Order: sequence, then structure tokens, then C-alpha cells
Amino acid sequence: MLATTLTFAASGGDEEAETSLNRGRGPRWLNKLITESPVLRQHFVGVCITDVASGEKLYEFNADRYFTPASNMKLFSFYTGLHMLGDSLPSLRYVVRHDSLLFWGTGDPTLLHGDVPSRRAFDFLKNRPEKLFYLPVPCVDAFGPGWGWEDYNYYYSPERGPFPVYGHTVRFYGGPGKRPRVGPRFFNPMVTAALPGTTDPEHVRRAVTENQFTYFPATKNWVDETPFRTSPALLQQLLQDTLRRAVTVLPWRMPRLQDSVRILAGLPVDSLYRRMLQVSDNFLAEQLLLMCSSKLGFDSLDTGRVIRLMRRQSLADLPDAPHWVDGSGLSRFNLVTPRTMVALLLKLHQEVPEPRLLSVLAAGGGHGSLRRVYHDKNGTWFWGKTGTLSNNHNVCGYLRTRKGRLLAVSFMNNNHVVTTTEVRNEMERVLGQVRERL
Repeated sequence: MLATTLTFAASGGDEEAETSLNRGRGPRWLNKLITESPVLRQHFVGVCITDVASGEKLYEFNADRYFTPASNMKLFSFYTGLHMLGDSLPSLRYVVRHDSLLFWGTGDPTLLHGDVPSRRAFDFLKNRPEKLFYLPVPCVDAFGPGWGWEDYNYYYSPERGPFPVYGHTVRFYGGPGKRPRVGPRFFNPMVTAALPGTTDPEHVRRAVTENQFTYFPATKNWVDETPFRTSPALLQQLLQDTLRRAVTVLPWRMPRLQDSVRILAGLPVDSLYRRMLQVSDNFLAEQLLLMCSSKLGFDSLDTGRVIRLMRRQSLADLPDAPHWVDGSGLSRFNLVTPRTMVALLLKLHQEVPEPRLLSVLAAGGGHGSLRRVYHDKNGTWFWGKTGTLSNNHNVCGYLRTRKGRLLAVSFMNNNHVVTTTEVRNEMERVLGQVRERL
């Protein structure tokens, strides 16, 4: 494992800076914790730690090497939303022509969403006096590049789309010996019990290419979500079912020059950022980039267009250009260096007031994906974002030391064969020492 660096602080004694290229750069004690760890020694590790106030580099180990970041990529989506969305989500676009209202999606995922629910588009469409016509604007593929195809059945991998409803998932509430309750009820006729004697590790299994759901016997109460297959025709049925009025689907056409295109404002942006970052919601992250795309024009919703714009403008000064392909980090095609993640953390801290920034992140011992780690009797000392795929676990965020310093930290682990729990516990042990000694 090699590491390179530019400048570092050295403070003598056991704080003496390590100089060997293959041993990292920074305090010897910290380098020893990482290089001699039986948990960390067999996989690829990268660490970057920088003082937020001064920008001083305190430690780097493989900080210029590229890693699979997993959900650490949601911080890039967050930064993009901050630059492009303003204070509220764009709920939908519409045009009024005589007795007709033509509307199309902006990618807003909150319409009747189970965890970030909004009724703004619902109430708007339900109460308009005009006839309703839905236009399916061109959009990226339902699944992103490099996603695992077998994830289609899991709650964390709903299909992307221009006008989501119900978060593109069906919720099931089940228990021993009974048929599960289904929401929305529209899908109830598509749900059947498994054949007697059939078992499955999942509560519900959907057919790969169609909305047919099979539930399996259980010994206790359970709640689960399963993504459904999307299409303009299904959206039409769902809207008509919930709005209790007719909705006609028309082929997509760009608005005419004389049309007055309006945007219906949706929820405050932090309601989405908070849920996306704290529980690592992939669907919200993907739809966030589509909403940003809607700000660039009417012709399509294109994740790649947003990424290219951000890389060329707001993120052109990162130390290593990220290989960035989706909004959620589900793709293994994403590649980022630890020092680039830290540079992004510094940009976020410079541009977002600290109380707001920390409030939308997961908090150690508090909420989100860090609720069981990075805390003690004195409270939270780490706020950030985890990133986990099979054999990869990373954390990126802000660490408050005993001395009151705020540090930007990226700690990345790729290709580990020990359990994620072992890696997570070892990272907490190492960063706990950073908290005590820096």
C-alpha cells in the first residue's frame, strides 16, 4: 500500500511524522494503528484527515488512490442539490391550455412517499378544474450503470423515473398465518401466497419483469418494501386510482414558445437531504440528480448532464477528478480518492452553516446509519456518511476531538473479506484514538 502527500504537521515525540512512502504520512502512532491492525492489513485501506479550520493535512494513507466509495457518493449529490435546487424541491411542471392542464415530472420523489411524504402535487392535481394530461418526459434508464441486476427485489433499489409515486415501492405489513396488508391497495390483486412448503429468505419476492408479488410464511410480524416495475401506463392507473379522476397520457412534446411553463414548488430541500443522508436512501439520491437536471431544461431528465456540469464548474478544483456515474453510489463504476472526499467535506463546511450541515448528516449515537457507533457518555463526536457494498465499507464526515478541533475525515476500506461489523468496529477504535490525541 503506497501513500503520497504534500505538507503535514509534525509535533515531535510520538507525534513525529512518518516519512516512508509505503507507511503513510503523519503521526507514527496513527500509522501504526492502521498498518499493524489485524483487521485492516489484508484489504485496501485509504485515510485522509484534515483540520477543517486551517486546512492543515494531519494524516494521509493511500489518500491519492481510487476507491469504490459506495454511498459516500451521496455527498456529491447533496452538494449538487445545494448548488442547483434552491430552497424547495420542484414538484412538477405544467402548462394550462384552455380547459386542459398538461403536466410532466421533474423527478420529485416525494409524491405519496412512505417516508418523505408530500401531498402538494396530489392536492394540486386533484383540485384543478382543467382536464389532466400527463406527458412522460424522456428520462434516464430505470437502473443506473453498474448496478447489481439481482437487487431489483430489494427496498434499496427502486427504479428511477420522471414522475415517481409511492416511492416506486409497495409496502407489505405481515404476520404469522395471515395475508399481508398491502399499500397502496391498488397492488393487492397482484399479491399471492407462496405454495405450501415453499420458503424464501425474503418476506416478499417479485417477478423479475412484472408486478406479481409472492409472500412467504412468517413466524412473527414484519414490514417490508418491494420495488414495482414502472411505466407511463401504470402511473396513469395509479394517479387515476388515488386522484379519483381521469388522467390521459399523451406522447412527449416540448412546450410551445407561447406556453407559460410553471413549476409547482414542493417540500423544503432539507426534508429530502436529511432522509437521503441519514438513512442512506438510494432512491432519493437518484431522484435528486434528476430534479437538478430538470433545472437545466425541459427536454429530458439526464443524470449524466448534471454530473458533467458539476465536474466542469463547481467541482473542477478537487485534487483528483471523481469517476462519478450515479447519484446513490450503488454503482461500482464510481471511484473516488480519500483526499477528494475530504476536499468535498471542506467545500461543504465553507458553504453551509455548520449547525445546518451537521443536522442533515447521520450522527454518532444519535440517528441514521451511525446511531450505534461514534459516541460516548458525552454525546456525539462524529457526523457523516457511511458507504457500504459487499466487501467495501467507508465512512466520511466530521470528527470533533477532545480539544475541540473539527476534523474532516475519509476512511475507506475496499475488498475486505472480514465482516463489515469487524471493519466498522476497527474504524471506530482508530478514529476514537484520533479524537483523543489530535
